[in-house]
Formats: sequence, C-alpha cells, structure tokens
Amino acid sequence: MRWKRTIQLLDVHAEGEIGRVAIGGVPKIPGDTVAEQLHWLNNDPKGDELRRFLVLEPRGAPIGSVNLLLPPKHPDADAAFIILQPDQAHASSGSNSICVATALLEAGIVEMQEPETVVTLETAAGLVKATATCRDGRCEKVRLTMVPSFVHELDVALDTPEWGRISIDLCYGGIFYALVDVGQVGLTIEKANAAALVQAGMALKERINRTISVVHPEIPAISGVAYVMFRDVDPDGAVRTCTTMWPGRVDRSPCGTGSSANLATLHARGKVKVGDILKSRSTIGSEFEVSLAAETTVAGRPAIIPTITGRGFTFGLSQVALDPFDPMAAGFALTDVWGPSAGEIGDAAK
Repeated sequence: MRWKRTIQLLDVHAEGEIGRVAIGGVPKIPGDTVAEQLHWLNNDPKGDELRRFLVLEPRGAPIGSVNLLLPPKHPDADAAFIILQPDQAHASSGSNSICVATALLEAGIVEMQEPETVVTLETAAGLVKATATCRDGRCEKVRLTMVPSFVHELDVALDTPEWGRISIDLCYGGIFYALVDVGQVGLTIEKANAAALVQAGMALKERINRTISVVHPEIPAISGVAYVMFRDVDPDGAVRTCTTMWPGRVDRSPCGTGSSANLATLHARGKVKVGDILKSRSTIGSEFEVSLAAETTVAGRPAIIPTITGRGFTFGLSQVALDPFDPMAAGFALTDVWGPSAGEIGDAAK
C-alpha cells in the first residue's frame, strides 16, 4: 500500500448517535491545552485538512462524529478528546463522551474494573467524569458528570420571516445552544419531521449567530451557538429533544450537552432542584437519564452540575487511509445527502 496517512477507528454509537473514536494514528495536535488544540483544529489549514479527511466523503459520511483521542494535559485525566464534525471541531458532547469512555474500556486502553470503572475525560470545556457500569468485559451504561452548565439569557425575542416573533433560551451545556419550544415553528418532534426540523434549525442558527454574540466567560475558544435544539414534553413527562446539526441532520441521541443546557433553564425557572432526575428522549425514542447533581457558579453567574446516563455500543473497527495520489484528498459533500448547506463545505474542496 502507498498510503501516506492511516488512522484506526473504533465504531461506537450512544443511543443511536454514531461517535467513531480515533484510537490509533492520530497526529500530534499543537497546543498546551485542549482548548488551544481545539482552536488550532478550527483555525489552521492543517487542522481543517485533518477534519475534512475524517468526516467528509469519500472517507466520511453525513451521520455521526469522529473523536480524536489525545494524550491528556490535565494530571487527573485518563484521556483527552476533541469532536470532529462537518462544520468544525467541537469542545464537548455527551453522546461522544459515552462513546469515548466505552471505546477506552472495551478496547483495553483503560483497564476495566467490574462492577464499576471511573474514567476521567479531558475536553476543551473541562473535565468530564465517566462512571461506567461494567460486566463480562463490556460497558452496560455510562454516567457522565458534565462540566458546569449555565443560562446565558432566557426568553430572547427573535423576529423571523417564517414564524414571526419566537422566544429562545441561550444556554451553555459544554457548548452553546439555542433552545426552542418546537410548537413555535409549527412542528412536532418525530421521525417524519426530521427534514423539516433541520431546515428550521439551520435557518434559526444562521440568524442567531448573525445577530447575537455568545462567548464563554472563561474559555474564549468556545463561542457562538453550535446547535439549535427543539424541545417538547411527552405525555409521560419526559423532555423530547431534537438537536439540529450542520449541514443538515438531527442528533439521533437525546443530546447530552443539549439536555444539560436545558436542565440549566429548568433550574433557572425553579422547575428542578438538586437531586431531581428527568428523562430526555430523542427523535428516534432513545433515552438519557438526566439529573441535577449540584449547584455552582461560572464567572459569578449561577450554574449547575448535570449528570447524563446512557449506553454506548461498539459495532465495528476500521482503518481510514489516504492515497497520496487521491484527487479527493480534501473531501467533499453534496446536497443530495448532506442537505442544502453542503455546498459551503463542497466549495472548500475546490
């Protein structure tokens, strides 16, 4: 073989959301902190090249993420990781944290202890404690103690040509979210509405980021609304979620960072207290258990510590390679499967 780059991937999903984990061949990523490494991936041409190599066609696909497994910077961490998606590298993710913890233990990178193993993951947003319930060599479930989540602003009025004036909550759960009650856009959260929900979410995200600035008060590398998450309440009281992701798909899981951000809104409105446990249910019906573990502060503002519990499953092992003569090394995306926004990433390959 004449490959000039090879990366080994362990395929994992958390409650339906694919989070492939790069467990071998990951190049050295510059930066003294994981936040600096995130910044490099998002701002250096070589970082962009690596991301496109892994997530765009012909080697990648529209669904799922690739998690770069990195040596930790923090002395208490077992491993660090950064999430690669078609739009950019991201700081944090609940479903991907479950995938990474499952991969580390089931691949033997971190020694599994039964009945429980604690793995500390370092992200650009901070440390995430993953407590895995283990039996017969596999992870049965993973409980994440997430980074502090907080409200940036509640009930922000946004004028739209499609739906008139709607109200959004801007919140942080490891990345920034705009949380929208789904009835405001005339839809319900169900599989048949996935394409319509994505269209609405992409339009709202573009408008929000064009008119509203959000920056983490302590981590400047984390800025801008990453996702629009639609929410509703099911008859049994579970929160129904649909996180819309660029360039045009929905999160298959209930979304850990989004559920954390939503929990912060419920706490700010006095609807939950420390110790409360909720269900968060995805568009496909899969579930996370969401709990409010503690209250805290971030840069002087009220915040909470959420926990997210879900399941990860390994389903494949592969090696991605680059032929040095491949004219499609930069990757590409087409609107037929990636959605209307795919032209923006497709143009970058020219």
